[in-house]
Amino acid sequence: MPTGQQLIQYPVPSYPPPESEDEESWVWTQIKAEARRDAESEPALASYLYSTVLSHPSLARSLSFHLANKLCSSTLLSTLLYDLFLNSLSSSPTLRSAIVADLLAALHRDPACVSFSHCLLNYKGFLAVQAHRIAHLLWTQDRRPLALALHSRVADVFAVDIHPAARIGKGILLDHATGVVIGETAVVGNNVSILHHVTLGGTGKVGGDRHPKIGDGVLIGAGATILGNIMIGEGAKIGAGSVVLIDVPPRTTAVGNPARLIGGKEKPARHEDVPGESMDHTSFINEWSDYII
Repeated sequence: MPTGQQLIQYPVPSYPPPESEDEESWVWTQIKAEARRDAESEPALASYLYSTVLSHPSLARSLSFHLANKLCSSTLLSTLLYDLFLNSLSSSPTLRSAIVADLLAALHRDPACVSFSHCLLNYKGFLAVQAHRIAHLLWTQDRRPLALALHSRVADVFAVDIHPAARIGKGILLDHATGVVIGETAVVGNNVSILHHVTLGGTGKVGGDRHPKIGDGVLIGAGATILGNIMIGEGAKIGAGSVVLIDVPPRTTAVGNPARLIGGKEKPARHEDVPGESMDHTSFINEWSDYII
């Protein structure tokens, strides 16, 4: 910067959004302010931030552009993907609402998430979920070859494998995200947090409804494996590395291989918080009497 030239300070609006404002509009305003600030403080990123954020009039266009460039290949062109993504998002207020909920979830729950723009541009779990939402829309429109092609690109680029038929709610955080696998008939509720290397899988070659159903507000720790058409109740917590093969009641904690309920099967300990939002992974240890090092 030339001597004597003053650094322009781009104010970033305060968090959380005022209730009187449209949430999507507020979040987009926040993202643009963050991008201007970062472009000014780090000129090496100015062109990148302009092309991905600042040149676009809406969150839907910015995300469509960014996803298209992430997922394109020599035979699946970015222009085709951009049109596909933008048409899907423009025609579905539900998809756009889910995008905003996922951005808010990341900023609320992940202390490493420094801004909305950081999540939008750099969080592969967030990007994988948004691409899945579009693949799922295509699946429901009976455009299944295209949905499967998009699913394959997401798995290749982000190392996240979510079948396009799987149903996923909003306010979802895939923290780190690498190695997450969600099968065809799985259902994931709202405000769920899932860490890396989690599998929501089947139990073999049996067809039909064969994957887990995850209730609202559930937290699934890193490396957990949940198999079969079982129910993980609302607000339950699955400890890291656990293998779960049977239903888990709401507001309880299952830990181990095979998983067992903290407090015992007959009178399991129940918590009052929502683990998918609080991200509390370890409070159950105080009640796990045989936990030793």
